[in-house]
Amino acid sequence: MTKKLETDLLYLLYDVARLMRTRADQRARRQHGMTRAQWVILSWLERQSGISQSDLAGLVEVEPITVCRLVDRLEARGLVERRPDAKDRRVKRLHLTPKAKPVLDDIHAWRDALREEVTAGISDAALNTQIDTLLRMKANLAQAPMFAQAV
Repeated sequence: MTKKLETDLLYLLYDVARLMRTRADQRARRQHGMTRAQWVILSWLERQSGISQSDLAGLVEVEPITVCRLVDRLEARGLVERRPDAKDRRVKRLHLTPKAKPVLDDIHAWRDALREEVTAGISDAALNTQIDTLLRMKANLAQAPMFAQAV
């Protein structure tokens, strides 16, 4: 039975993702005294500057209060700032500060190193096939109807 789990596609996808999350947690704590969740927030803000906390919560799949607390910590470190929305005074837009750049540079360098570690010994052709396969899986899941209850 153990061999079956070791080669089960869904188990492998989950386990590889879990191991990468664990590595990211360790790195974020060791290098910056932060959490991986804070790194995720910074990475999203780098891609979508000016996003609202509510929209960011949807992207990172957590409750808005969780994003609020994470942003509070990042704001206290001077990495993120909240700015009022021009059209809705209840909405705060999130922006990176210049102080976030070195942290983001480290995140990028770490991701490059992790990619090298994870893909060591895998040919470019095999990696391209894996990427194509994962993109197809993602598309399949994105267009599949969500089940209201467990099957």
